[in-house]
Amino acid sequence: MKTSLLVVAHGSRRAESNDEVRALTERVRAHAAGRFAEIECAFLELAPPTIPEGLEQLIGRGAEHIVVLPYFLAAGRHVAEDIPEEVAGTRSQHPDVRIEIAPYLGTSGAMPELLLAMAGPADAPAELESAAARHDR
Repeated sequence: MKTSLLVVAHGSRRAESNDEVRALTERVRAHAAGRFAEIECAFLELAPPTIPEGLEQLIGRGAEHIVVLPYFLAAGRHVAEDIPEEVAGTRSQHPDVRIEIAPYLGTSGAMPELLLAMAGPADAPAELESAAARHDR
């Protein structure tokens, strides 16, 4: 079965933010080592492609199973309602394609370690504070 991944982000009026998601998708693709036949991204709003457009692109390329990965930190309305509604429309149009929604990013067990790694060493807060103070001058 040809399985594809669709990374779904919110979308932004700021083009650079959308480009960050596209670049992350490229990095995920480079690290996937053939785990998925195709890896693309889509946006809930404010940027193309939309979720239905992203799903249709993957289906058009032969996807038989699509994993939708919400690139969100918390289960707000977008994760709980909007993304499932967007996916449901495409599911109804393509009942032969299995489309599932993976847990959103914030549920990952790797998140605490990632946050600590991003924060840097234990003495980093003092360094960060002094750097911020220098910047504010």
